[in-house]
Amino acid sequence: MSISTLTKISVPLASDSSASNQTLLMPKLQYRFRVTLENFGVSAETNELTKQVVEATRPTLSFETMPLDIYNSKVYLAGKHTWDTVTLSLRDDVTGKVQKLVGEQLQKQFDFFEQSSAASGLDYKFTQKIEILDGGNGQNEVGGLETWELYGCFLTNVDYGTLNYANNDAVTVALTIQYDNAIQLGEGVGSSTVARNVSTSTTGGGS
Repeated sequence: MSISTLTKISVPLASDSSASNQTLLMPKLQYRFRVTLENFGVSAETNELTKQVVEATRPTLSFETMPLDIYNSKVYLAGKHTWDTVTLSLRDDVTGKVQKLVGEQLQKQFDFFEQSSAASGLDYKFTQKIEILDGGNGQNEVGGLETWELYGCFLTNVDYGTLNYANNDAVTVALTIQYDNAIQLGEGVGSSTVARNVSTSTTGGGS
């Protein structure tokens, strides 16, 4: 069988395309990722969290809708947007460094011993970076396929999990993180290549 037949194992493209078929591209893989936190807690060893990440979610964005009642119909516009929380699950290792860093971050947000709140968001907010990697390691340099940076992060929920004599699972700490804004570096959300359009048309329909 000729290797050229493999170029036909894909979705046929439109007839005006440069090629009616193309080879399938390698997908991004869920297990090739890295999460780093900046200004989390007070200790310098925040890379300890990166090494103990079990699972992470990427950002979710939603827009409120604004209905405009017009004559016989309605038109909908995009209103304010909302960044939903992301989650981060960490293995709790025997050194206790994960618990220590999480505890430090919680204390920055609220002093539980003195019952004293932080003076401002700047005092406790951190930055989270989520990277999808290409699988490189060791002498083969690691390449990034996608990078999200989440700004103005703070913890809204910390779940220290359960203990159970009947299973062999590692103890985990689950974090729920709220953030103010997220940028997808390069091409994507926050890309400078997409300019702000100004138009007087409500519907956006052509003539």
